[in-house]
Amino acid sequence: MSGTRAYEVRVAEDLADREACFAVRKEVFVGEQGVPEELEYDEHDADAVHVLAVGEDGRPLGAGRLLYGEAAAARTGGDLSVGSLGRLAVTREARGLGVGAALVRAVEDAARARGLRAVDLHAQTQALRFYERLGYTAYGPEDLEAGIPHRSMRRSL
Repeated sequence: MSGTRAYEVRVAEDLADREACFAVRKEVFVGEQGVPEELEYDEHDADAVHVLAVGEDGRPLGAGRLLYGEAAAARTGGDLSVGSLGRLAVTREARGLGVGAALVRAVEDAARARGLRAVDLHAQTQALRFYERLGYTAYGPEDLEAGIPHRSMRRSL
């Protein structure tokens, strides 16, 4: 733990961390937002870089993932130098503590470590201001994903 933060953010290196990431996603996306479970998990989970926020007591507080290479290129217009941030979720109890921003920065660090020059994401429109505060710029039209309005966004690293 660093500073006054009551949580730690790390790359999910083992099965327990990955399972904690999936549990957060299920709680937030499937439980709270009603996303069908079969849409929440996909073939990219196996090769993605997952990041996890855990509280001082070890409870998972948030998760996110980075796609890169061919998996990201399919989402970023074919550009292999752009990563794709996705599945960012913070538990209800941890919202407002800076967990989401810390997870985004951890994904960006993982992208830099892989030599990527930018990160794209597909943000729920209600989260646009959050990502704008972190330096992301919206582009393209609004569309629906799992019945939820989204916009594409990008940040150069």
